[in-house]
Amino acid sequence: MARRGRRLGQDPEPLRVFAGIGNRFVNNPWADDARSAVRDLVETGGSALIIGTGLTMIDLALSLDAAGYQGRIVALSRRGQIPRGHADFDPAPVALDDVPTGNVGRQWRWLRRRSAEVGWRAAVDSLRPHSHALWQSLDLNEQKRFMRHVRPWWDVHRHRIAPQVADTVHRMIASGQLEVVAGRIVSAEPAEGGIQVEYRRRGSAQSSTECFAYVLNCTGPLHAMKKSRNSLLRGLLDAGEVEPDQLDIGLTVDENSRAGERLWALGPLSKGRYWEIIAVPDIREQAAQVAEDIVRELAE
Repeated sequence: MARRGRRLGQDPEPLRVFAGIGNRFVNNPWADDARSAVRDLVETGGSALIIGTGLTMIDLALSLDAAGYQGRIVALSRRGQIPRGHADFDPAPVALDDVPTGNVGRQWRWLRRRSAEVGWRAAVDSLRPHSHALWQSLDLNEQKRFMRHVRPWWDVHRHRIAPQVADTVHRMIASGQLEVVAGRIVSAEPAEGGIQVEYRRRGSAQSSTECFAYVLNCTGPLHAMKKSRNSLLRGLLDAGEVEPDQLDIGLTVDENSRAGERLWALGPLSKGRYWEIIAVPDIREQAAQVAEDIVRELAE
């Protein structure tokens, strides 16, 4: 929130299957207990299960690798998709009028055709200048459709990793140190020195059971504003000074990013209105607009 000038990260959604499992399950990969788990894994070489295969998983795997970890990592998510790497490409800009609006299906088909013509990186990046307009052209049902069916694929192609990072991840996969699994957790229970986890790979009728020294929740920040445990947000929400957006992924903001009386929301807190608002260039532009609005407010 601009008024308080502090970072409002939210812990991941707790995973019910690991409720009451003990301190071998780490729900917040950014907290002190996660750093303690990394140190212990490096020292003991125990195996780790990471739930989630996005950027948070990449960060954790890199931290382990940089610390000299020699153990085994299983990274599991429903689709088993990991962020793609950056690479050189020739830009292929498009005008907003050339892109379908108002319907996720038409937009997705357009993107696939465009990717076949100019390469998927160029096609995806060509939408960046129009991302806010395209998102706002979707009604609530279409936005929910995007969240259910398209978001996992969009995220791994849009939010890419540096080539050096991709090389490290691919090396870890090739050596067998990191295994990326599409599947789901069936059950979990405490075991001596760790957690025994039963998981089923996607498309398989049989499940696998394995004991991990630690299980770390890397599903990303909580995307349920109504469940926020952040003290500042909780107070503002309970007092009715701000409201969750229609998707409950951020706060309701107007065209000036105002969330309430002399309150402005920046970055991920305004995802419901803008969607693509986590990259530095987007937030920098938004911050400039908010600053102008604050100046207008003070001048009145």
